Amino acid sequence: MDGELPLATEGPFGVPKRSLRKRAGGVLAGAGVLAAKFGAYLKSAVLVLPKLKLLTTAGTALVSMAAYSLLFGWPFAVGFVVLLFVHEMGHVIQLRREGIKASTPMFIPFLGAAIFSRSLGDNALAEARVGLAGPILGTLGSAVVALIAALTGSDLLLALAYMGFFLNLINLIPVVPFDGGRAMAAVAPSMWFLGIGGLVAMVVLLGNPFLLVFILLALREMPRRWRQLRSRSIEQASYYRVPRNHRIMIGLVYTALIVALALGMAETHILASAGHSFRSL
Repeated sequence: MDGELPLATEGPFGVPKRSLRKRAGGVLAGAGVLAAKFGAYLKSAVLVLPKLKLLTTAGTALVSMAAYSLLFGWPFAVGFVVLLFVHEMGHVIQLRREGIKASTPMFIPFLGAAIFSRSLGDNALAEARVGLAGPILGTLGSAVVALIAALTGSDLLLALAYMGFFLNLINLIPVVPFDGGRAMAAVAPSMWFLGIGGLVAMVVLLGNPFLLVFILLALREMPRRWRQLRSRSIEQASYYRVPRNHRIMIGLVYTALIVALALGMAETHILASAGHSFRSL
């Protein structure tokens, strides 16, 4: 014996042993079947999830509150989710005014919230109204919080108001799926390219990985919309035909929101700084 084990070519009863490569192949094939089954189950689960009680507005709100509380504490988390709710209810109210059934908001930790409907309206003007309704109501909600904060001197409410203004301002980025992109569908769809460029710049400068999700969504949505916009089909292209006076009105509301939200952020920041200065005396 030279200390090495002989290579076995047969089993105990003369049955040839399978090679290591074949055995590994069998294991991989089995794993592939399991993965395929798991994928099928996962797909079925995704279709069923919206119907589960856990993912109702209250359930998803609690999940989001718990997630945000890990970073900011419970009081801020609760207030932040309430402001998200106010913003999303703006969309829900306007959708119902357009005659479209819409779900109540469902919250997604660190990505905000979403509502589900069969469409956003019959044309780009209706889509713009639905899109801007969220920031309009969200801005009003944040302004109320800022007013209460100014009257009470609450640092928590000031921080919430600032975050509310910031949240609604971010939503005005002019690219779908943001609300600003929906407004630009009626005003100037070419602004979508500026919006996606801005998102890429924010990822590079801020290093926020969550923004990559919105970039992927935009890249998925924009080609379809651009083909629809440039389509020779009268039915498809008519979606983006908005009367000039309505385009101007949507553009003015969009611009006014940006100005109001920027001022709101500036004022809450000044109030917070003044409060800290006063307490330091």
